[in-house]
Amino acid sequence: MEILLQVIGYIIFGVTTSYLTYFITKKFFASDANVLIEQAKGRAKAIEYEAEKILNEHKIKVKEQEIALQQDYERKISALEKREYNLNRTIERDRQNLDAERQKLENMESRILRADSESKKIIEQYENARKEALRVLSSYTKLPIQEAKDMLLKYLDEELTEDKALMIRRYEFEAKQEARQKANYLLAQATTRYAGEFAAEKLINVITLPNDELKGRIIGKEGRNIKTLEMISGVDVIIDDTPNTIIISSFNLYRRAIAIKTLEALIEDGRIQPSRIEEIYEKTKVQMDEQILQDGENIVLDMGLGHMHNELKKLLGKMRYRASFGQNALGHSIEVANLAAIIAGELGGDEKLTRRAGVLHDIGKALTQEVGGNHVDLGVEVCSRYKEHPVVINAILAHHGHEEPKSIECAAVCTADVISAARPGARREVLENFLKRMQDLEKIATDKFGVKQAYAISAGREVRVIARADLLNDDQSVVLAREIAKEIQSSLQYPGEIKVNVIREMRTVEYAR
Repeated sequence: MEILLQVIGYIIFGVTTSYLTYFITKKFFASDANVLIEQAKGRAKAIEYEAEKILNEHKIKVKEQEIALQQDYERKISALEKREYNLNRTIERDRQNLDAERQKLENMESRILRADSESKKIIEQYENARKEALRVLSSYTKLPIQEAKDMLLKYLDEELTEDKALMIRRYEFEAKQEARQKANYLLAQATTRYAGEFAAEKLINVITLPNDELKGRIIGKEGRNIKTLEMISGVDVIIDDTPNTIIISSFNLYRRAIAIKTLEALIEDGRIQPSRIEEIYEKTKVQMDEQILQDGENIVLDMGLGHMHNELKKLLGKMRYRASFGQNALGHSIEVANLAAIIAGELGGDEKLTRRAGVLHDIGKALTQEVGGNHVDLGVEVCSRYKEHPVVINAILAHHGHEEPKSIECAAVCTADVISAARPGARREVLENFLKRMQDLEKIATDKFGVKQAYAISAGREVRVIARADLLNDDQSVVLAREIAKEIQSSLQYPGEIKVNVIREMRTVEYAR
């Protein structure tokens, strides 16, 4: 019984516990579900707010795009309307011009028809007069019509021939007068519109020293420094009693320029000795080559000549150190280029091409001292090698009569060359003859076997020859001096005597490493 009661108690307790657990669990889940529902509602509102915000932004963007498209549409419409308006105006103007041209053509056609009609009448009157003249001539002379016609034509032919000759002579005289006036006008225009400086080249340059003490340092012990400078540069260094002054003398402007720069660099450096002189001289030569190229480029740029090969630019720069009859070759070429451009411009030619031909017409003179030969042939060769314009080649050949001018530009260059050379005091024949003798002296020496360099110095009274020690010995150098002296004596005309000084120097160089 007790067991039964315990069982019943347990059952009642279990049921009660189950109900309590159910109600508690239900209450808990109900509360949790309310929280989840509230959270879901909050998220839904946030999503709805975001969606509404995105929708509003999208509407704003759509509105902006709509406004932009509307403005672009209106702008394009306005441009098209403006273009249509301009096109209509152009069409209307062209139509008016066309109507005017049509009217002109109609008037011209009517005038031509009237002239044709009048000419026909004149021809008809002439034929009637001719027939009447033949009839009268035939009736008076009792000649047949054909004989009378031949007689009349012969008379008319003789009369017309005489009139024609008179007319030809008159027109020829008028043409010559007009050509002379036109030529004088062109020359006056060219010479008055171009004002160029002119100064004859000198054979010496004076260097001013800070003090007289430098003269002794330049001369050096036993004259070694001055001998080294003269030997490597090929110039005369004259040191006399004139205070603070040294004279550099040479007929070759290029050598003289290098020697001057070398001496100035040595004076500034202060270390004057043979090895330093040679070092500065070689450095100066390199700088001179660079300066020559830069000078050529500046000339091409300043004169607006366009593209030009670097070798031609170098030759242009080198012409600064070349003289012809005492006239600087570069100054002469620039003067010819400017004068020729003015003349060609007056005649309707190409001014730029004329200026280029004028600058290059004497380019061969930059090579004559090194290569020898005619500067015309050398100029044609170098310009042909670098594909210069045919007008330039023609100007080089024509300015000394090797070829006839084939264009206005070439004729202008030839005229300007004569003007530049013919100005009073522009050239000196005596100086040119002297320079030619100096060049001939050097050429005789350099043509001999074993000669490295040759310099004509002391105004042509001495030829200094640098012989190669690896090719000639001392005995052979004596023979070389005698051969050079004999050839000078037999081929050149000169006052007094010329000293041939052959220098043979053997140098051995080795490096300790």
